[in-house]
Amino acid sequence: MKVKTTETHHDSQHLEHFRSLLSEHMAKKGLRSTDQRRLIVETFFLSPSHVSIEELLSQVRKQDSRVGYATVYRTLKLLTECGVAYERKFGDGLTRYELADDASHHDHLICVECGTIVEFEEPEIELLQERIAKKHGFVLRNHKHEMYGVCGECQARA
Repeated sequence: MKVKTTETHHDSQHLEHFRSLLSEHMAKKGLRSTDQRRLIVETFFLSPSHVSIEELLSQVRKQDSRVGYATVYRTLKLLTECGVAYERKFGDGLTRYELADDASHHDHLICVECGTIVEFEEPEIELLQERIAKKHGFVLRNHKHEMYGVCGECQARA
C-alpha cells in the first residue's frame, strides 16, 4: 500500500521543547546521546508526518549508512515513551510516527485503496466529542479519530 502524507513543519522553539523533553527522559533513564541517535531524532523532526521506521531509516542512511533498523526502532520507541512522538497504526500493517503536537490536534482520513492519509481539524467534531463524553460522565484526556474510505483520486480511477 502506497502512503502519501501531508507535510508538518514545526518552528525551532517547538522543536527545542521536544529536545528538552527527550533530554530529561534520557537523563532519568541513564541513557547517553549518541551521534546516531541525534541524527535519527533530527531527521524525524524534519520528516513528513506519519513516517514509518523503514522510511526514516532510508532517510537517515543517506547521512550515515551504518545506522541500523534496531537503532531507529529503539529511538522511535524512546521518542514515544517521553511524549515527543505518537505511534499510529492505520491498518496498512505499518507502524507510523508523528510529532506529538497537542497544540494542533488533528484527525485523519485514510484511503483504504492507495493509503493516502489526510490530516484535518474540525471544531464541530471536537465539540460533539466533548458533549458525548459529558453526557456519559467522562472527562476526555485524549482521543484519536480515524476515518477509513476511498479518496477522490481512487474513486475517479474506478
